[in-house]
Amino acid sequence: MDVDANSFDLPGFTPPVPVRLTKDITKEQLLGFPAFKTWAKTIKSSLALQYTEAEHPFKNDPYTLWSVTVQSVDYFGGTRIGFVKMSADVRNKEGYLPGIAFLRGGSVGMLMILRPSDYKNERWVVMTEQARIPAGSLRFMEIPAGMMDKHGTFAGAAAIEIKEETGIEVKEDDLVNLTELALAEAGVSEPLQQAMYPSPGGSDEYIAIFLWEKVLDRQEIEDLRDKLTGLRSRGERITIRLLDYEELWKVGARDAKTLAAWSLYEALRRARHNKLPNERIY
Repeated sequence: MDVDANSFDLPGFTPPVPVRLTKDITKEQLLGFPAFKTWAKTIKSSLALQYTEAEHPFKNDPYTLWSVTVQSVDYFGGTRIGFVKMSADVRNKEGYLPGIAFLRGGSVGMLMILRPSDYKNERWVVMTEQARIPAGSLRFMEIPAGMMDKHGTFAGAAAIEIKEETGIEVKEDDLVNLTELALAEAGVSEPLQQAMYPSPGGSDEYIAIFLWEKVLDRQEIEDLRDKLTGLRSRGERITIRLLDYEELWKVGARDAKTLAAWSLYEALRRARHNKLPNERIY
């Protein structure tokens, strides 16, 4: 039952979970925000497992979500919700769980490996260099990446981001979802996204890592070097860098998604005898 314009009960939860809002977001906006919808669905499923799994660690003293407080909201372009900071009150008889969360939703990262047609054992990785103000950097090196919007699928989002950040148009069928392959072999049963969570202690962000590996003429590869790209309407100023694959792990020492892409690619190739879907053995 709604208490006032700044409070309502979260649908589908028993006992009722009151949600307290700031003045700059409405009930309809919050419930329509994809990141919040995913979070609410996931926490509800995770809490339910306490009662259905015989070996669940909290079966004898289950946790309950008692309330959610939205603390701040950031908008993109003045109308579309970009980020929500909130606090969730999750407690059992023994105490509470840390519940401050920065909601931003899903992202995609793309490992783009190019092999020159005149020497296919040579591998170059397409990297982006751009300003990342939260990290205090004006030239942060990373694999191409972008937030999920309303693309419907991880692959659709990845294909769009590759085109926007590099100018390369790819088919969704040419993309290999590395995180999905790894999780299928891990047999994880948690009701989470088929992606990796780089900072689950404070953020809901999840990133699906894709591979796109192609043989191109050497000149096509060289034409990408130091190319300027990015959507100016979003404040993007991106420079394409080509990195020798053997140096990729060094960049990954700073950027989590780059390290995840490198480690998944290496591990899956070893596990599958150097052969991934859509990949030739060179």
